[in-house]
Amino acid sequence: MALMITVSLGAFFLSTVSGQAQGIKVIGQHKDWTSYSYSENGHKVCFIASVPKKAEGKYKKRGDIYLTVSHRTGEKRWDEVSVQSGYSYKNNSEATLSVGKTRYKFFTKGDSAWAYDLGDDKKVINSMVKGSNLIVNGVSARGTKTKDTYSLRGFSAAYRSINQACGKK
Repeated sequence: MALMITVSLGAFFLSTVSGQAQGIKVIGQHKDWTSYSYSENGHKVCFIASVPKKAEGKYKKRGDIYLTVSHRTGEKRWDEVSVQSGYSYKNNSEATLSVGKTRYKFFTKGDSAWAYDLGDDKKVINSMVKGSNLIVNGVSARGTKTKDTYSLRGFSAAYRSINQACGKK
């Protein structure tokens, strides 16, 4: 299963990362999370990714679903949490990420969701380090409600691996 996730995510990222990106490399597999790096415009980008263990909702078709945390050294942007929903979110809607009883609101655009600010990203990551599951709730452009459950097994080790690979202190 872990190998299938790694191959699927690797193939997906290779097909979607900008033309300026060079060769995605797997840093490591950490239970339910995989860490990666690549070069973009001469700067290193490191990220971890996972797919949900469970995806719920009354939908007929859905694209790729995954959650990432990334570091972009060239932009000096660290700890960016993002969600790919596999569908276009409803206009002006928010996605909700929950770890235990703690909830975080993310803004949405197209099929992606992000924290409103870097401080929120850091809070989400701290919760992920301590938690066992993360749940993402969203609403599609057609009004379909979804609930995706991610395992956080291996998250801490994967996160440490990208911190080391990208030189984050």
